[in-house]
Amino acid sequence: MSPKGMSRAVSGLGRAVLDAVLPPLCLGCNEIVSAPGSLCARCWQGFSFISAPHCACCGTPFVEDLGPEALCAGCLVRRPRYHRARAALVYDDQSRRLVLPFKHGDRTDIARACGGWMARAGADLLASADLVAPVPLHWRRLFMRRYNQAQLLALIVVRTAAGRRDLQLTPDLLRRQRWTGSQAGLRAKERRRNVREAFDVHPKWLPLVAGKTVLLVDDVLTTGATVEACARALQRAGVPRVDVLTLARVVRPAL
Repeated sequence: MSPKGMSRAVSGLGRAVLDAVLPPLCLGCNEIVSAPGSLCARCWQGFSFISAPHCACCGTPFVEDLGPEALCAGCLVRRPRYHRARAALVYDDQSRRLVLPFKHGDRTDIARACGGWMARAGADLLASADLVAPVPLHWRRLFMRRYNQAQLLALIVVRTAAGRRDLQLTPDLLRRQRWTGSQAGLRAKERRRNVREAFDVHPKWLPLVAGKTVLLVDDVLTTGATVEACARALQRAGVPRVDVLTLARVVRPAL
């Protein structure tokens, strides 16, 4: 057996022993599953994965196919600062069971599966991106949480992107220069006001970002206030196109 084959055999044996002692659990309900970082059949059916048809700009899913360039009512009234946004999941009671432990409960192991789903949902965005940047945390929030969930997702997304070895992860491209607190409970206008001028581009990147396409990565798209504030900072630095990729997004019922 070749050294490479021997390594794979040892790795497989190690995985089998570990699974016997600590069997892999479903990310959604903690039931035993066949492989680590996966969902059981019941949870898989319960998650609302987003696919076409959807708004060409913000990625809001449509009930009917209105054409590849169709925009939702919100984007027709007010076009976001970013070019396109895509998400893997609808943010609802089911996906919240993934997002909240990942974001607040030290379940960083969830990032691997979620980042893979995001890479598939944002394949078109990744194909045209030059740089991938996570939405940054303020240093106080990072100190309390110990990790930036958006950066973990961005890392997996870049590693998963097929055929893009030139895609560059830039974890410090953006800085959150002031404390904004939590956006939870704030209305859309209040959220935009809260994060206005909260971000800037790190000085070391200023000579390098002009003319680049940047893909912003975050966990949840709610009103879009945070990613639009990030997009504004990037555009001021000479970035002509900003796309957004998130794990989940809020989908409001059509009026």
